[in-house]
Amino acid sequence: MLSFLRIQGAVASAGQLRILATKTASNVTSSRRCESTKSPATEHFDIIIGGGGLVGTTLAAALARNATLADKRVLLLEGAPEFKGFDPAGAYQNRVSAINSNSIELFKSIDAWPHIEGARYKPVKQMQVWESNTEALIQFQHDNFASDVACIIENDLILDAVYARVKEATNVEILNKARIQSVRLPKDNSAALSELQLQDGRSFSCDLLIGADGANSVVRKEMNVDVFSLNYNRMGLVATLELGEDACDNSVAWQRFLPNGPVALLPLTDRLSSLVWSTTNEQAKKLQSLPADEFVDALNEAFCRQYPRVELADKAVQALNSLFGHNSSQHQVQYPPRVIGVQDKSRATFPLGFLHASSYVCSGAALVGDAAHRVHPLAGQGVNLGFSDVRILVESLAAGAYAGFKLGDKQHLIKYERKCLAKNVPIMLGVHGLHTIYSTQFSPVVMLRSLGLQLTQNLPPIKNMFMRGAMGQ
Repeated sequence: MLSFLRIQGAVASAGQLRILATKTASNVTSSRRCESTKSPATEHFDIIIGGGGLVGTTLAAALARNATLADKRVLLLEGAPEFKGFDPAGAYQNRVSAINSNSIELFKSIDAWPHIEGARYKPVKQMQVWESNTEALIQFQHDNFASDVACIIENDLILDAVYARVKEATNVEILNKARIQSVRLPKDNSAALSELQLQDGRSFSCDLLIGADGANSVVRKEMNVDVFSLNYNRMGLVATLELGEDACDNSVAWQRFLPNGPVALLPLTDRLSSLVWSTTNEQAKKLQSLPADEFVDALNEAFCRQYPRVELADKAVQALNSLFGHNSSQHQVQYPPRVIGVQDKSRATFPLGFLHASSYVCSGAALVGDAAHRVHPLAGQGVNLGFSDVRILVESLAAGAYAGFKLGDKQHLIKYERKCLAKNVPIMLGVHGLHTIYSTQFSPVVMLRSLGLQLTQNLPPIKNMFMRGAMGQ
C-alpha cells in the first residue's frame, strides 16, 4: 500500500516522509522533556493548617475526631523536623503550660488526655499572688480544694499526646520542614481556592487555609488585616528548679509582683518546680549567666526579700481589711518552699509582648493561636486562648459543613471570629492591664492596684468570677 501525504499540494516522497517522521519524533521527545522539568502539579486539600506547634497540631487532631469533618482531607504543615517524641522517664523540661479545665476538656474530646494522664502532670490545688510593696495578696482555690485550679504539663508531652491522635487519623497528612513562602487568597465572594507555595517550591491549594504559624504569621500578612502589637521590652526567664524538704506535696502555684515584673513558681513534682520570671532584658541576661548557686540565691531573695513599702498603700489595705472585719493574721502571706538548685542547661529566655489581629478570618482563611493574639504569660492564658480557638473553630466548621456552607465561606467563618473575640478580648485587656499597672512604682498606682487585689480577695463572688475566667469557664 502506498502511503502519501500532501505537502503544499504535492505528494510526498518516501524520503520526505522519513524526514517528517524524524522531526515529529524529535518534537514529541522535546515536549516530554519540558513537561518533566516542570514543578509537580498543585495538590488539593480541603483544609491546610499552616504551622504545627501546640495549637496547630491540636487543631489537626480535633478536625480528625469530628464526625462531621471526618471526610475532609487535612494537611498539617510543620516547619520543624519530625517530632522525636516524649520520654516520661526523662528529665523535666523547662517549657511548661498551666492548662485550665476548658483545655483539658478539649484534650478529653480528642482522646489525648489519657496519654497525658498516663505519663506525668501536676495538679495545682491553690494559687497565691501577692505584692512586694504592700501587704496585698489574693489566694485562689476551690472550696475544700475539691477541684484543681489548673494542671502544669510539659509542652512536649502535650505535643506527644496530640501527635499520637493525628498519626492515627486516615484523613490527615503531616509535612515536616515545610515553611510557607507565599500565600494567595481568594477575593471576597469568590469561588476561587486558597493557594500557597512552600520554600522548597511545592504548591498546594485548599478550601480553607488556617494560620497557626505564630506571631510572625505569613498567613495573617496575606490576609491584610490590621495588627496591634507592643514590645514590652521585657523577657521571660524559664528554668527547672529543685526544692527543699519544706516543699511537702508542692501543689501551690506562687506568683509575686516585683518592681521589675512578676516571678512565678509552678509545681512539677513534690520536689521540682518550673520558674517563669518576667523582668527587664538586662536583668534576664544577667540571671541567665549567673553561676547556679548565685542564681538560686537571687531567686530565693526575690520571693522573700522585704522591698521598700508604700506606706499610704499599706494603710489603705489595712483599712479595707478592717472594713470587712478581717485582721492581718487572716491575710498573712505564705512563702513558697526554698529553692536549693537549678537543673543544668534549663535556663532560657524569650521576649515578651502583646499582639492582636483586628480580624481572625477572611474568605478562604482563618487564624488561631499566636497568629491571632499574643499575651503576657503572667496569667498563664496564652496557650489556653489558642486551645479555645481550636474548639470554637472546629465547632463552627462542623456546623457550617452540616448546613451546606463551603469551608472557606467568610459569612460562616465570621461566626467563629465573633465567638473568639467575645472570649479573648476581655482576657487580653485584663492581662495587658495587669502588666501595665504592675510596671510602675508610682505611689497612687501602687495604692489602687493593692486595693483592687485585696478587694478581690475579700469579695468571693468577684474572686470566683476571676477564677472561672482563668479556668476557661
